[in-house]
Amino acid sequence: MPAPFPCPPAPPADAAWQRRSVASVWHPCTQMQRMGEAPPVAIARAHGPWLEDFEGVRYFDATSSWWVNLFGHADARINAALKDQLDTLEHVMLAGCTHAPAVELAERLSARTGHALGHTFFASDGASAVEIALKMSFHSWKNRGQGDKREFVCLRHGYHGETIGALAVTDVQVFRDAYDPLLMRAHVVMSPDARQAAPGESAAEVAQRAAAALAALFESRAGQIAALIIEPLVQCAAGMAMHDPAYLREVRRLCDRYQVHLIADEIAVGCGRTGTFFAFEQAAANNLPAIWPDLLCLSKGISGGYLPLSLVLSSDAIYEAFLDDDTARGFLHSHSYTGNPLACRAALAVLDRFDEEPVLQRNRETGKGLTAALAARLDGDARIEHVRQRGMIWAFDVREGHAGVRFAERFHMLGRTQGLLIRPIARTVYLMPPYVLNEEHVAYLAERVVATLNATLDTPL
Repeated sequence: MPAPFPCPPAPPADAAWQRRSVASVWHPCTQMQRMGEAPPVAIARAHGPWLEDFEGVRYFDATSSWWVNLFGHADARINAALKDQLDTLEHVMLAGCTHAPAVELAERLSARTGHALGHTFFASDGASAVEIALKMSFHSWKNRGQGDKREFVCLRHGYHGETIGALAVTDVQVFRDAYDPLLMRAHVVMSPDARQAAPGESAAEVAQRAAAALAALFESRAGQIAALIIEPLVQCAAGMAMHDPAYLREVRRLCDRYQVHLIADEIAVGCGRTGTFFAFEQAAANNLPAIWPDLLCLSKGISGGYLPLSLVLSSDAIYEAFLDDDTARGFLHSHSYTGNPLACRAALAVLDRFDEEPVLQRNRETGKGLTAALAARLDGDARIEHVRQRGMIWAFDVREGHAGVRFAERFHMLGRTQGLLIRPIARTVYLMPPYVLNEEHVAYLAERVVATLNATLDTPL
């Protein structure tokens, strides 16, 4: 186990925390009726990849606290940046005012796209970023005299958030179906998920089939379609469905041909998670020219897991469609905490880490170690299928005949007994750890994940 945290002792144990939370906190993505069987973990403090409860029990944060924590908890550099910003400016409205952290963050993110996406609109969470991108697309077409382009296209099993607009382009039934009567209709097209491959078919060929289905839709409805929204490389809520980068190149070509905006939802897959800072960068593999979406959404990891922040990067063409003396032709969307200086300063500290340290190279090296450690324990296991990795995301699926009822809940609860905070998606077990893995962490994760798998599948239902 790791050495003690380099910080003050945890508060005294309080056995009532779980009971009090169940009574007063309405937890997200949780059936509260099940809280008796699966009570929340009462976390007292955290450091690096470790969380600790009030009893001193430690858990490895195997999913980066819902995919947001990049450099571990209580990161010294982000802490220092926030403390400094607190003494300077905590918040000011971004309508009619500006400040250095927002300007610098916008400039540095634009530079990472080679200034192909030169304009940044700030918000507070991922679903808001998606709402903004959808509205920008429709309104920009309307401002250009093409108001009939008001339809959107999303991928089968895609996820883009849980507000009404974002749900309309989400195809995950457990989130969408209860609210379906409230939603606008979107076109849902084949996913390029490589798990769909027929015998002998490659991931690239699956991507081509999916692109062909999209082309057929564009051929018939391009005059009415405003935008296609996709999660580049990994559809996370679909169970870490991974696809070949060739799909990105093909959809960019189709969107150009049929005049449809391409929205890249990199809320979960951006900030280095797939192996490049932006997942979309991998569309330029094999020395092909760089290509970019028209709108790119970021959130989660951009602030290192510290503060709510999201943003939408836009092309010049979309931005310029709103330039007019008429206020109504501007983009009238706002959040009270838009461009919050503290959140922006945390994001700048995150970018400093990428600029000043070999983060992506280090991830590749430690990633190889975890891939090998998992393979040594999982290869040949007939209970699982589709073992896969993309950057700092690992996943495998438990076969239906083995998973049993409430598999994700049982795995999560037994994971706690193994020192893991881990939450499968249906039958998919996945790891999305912080970027601070060392050899000890790699061995610990691989050992405990497989031990949890065995305990879950061996426990009588």
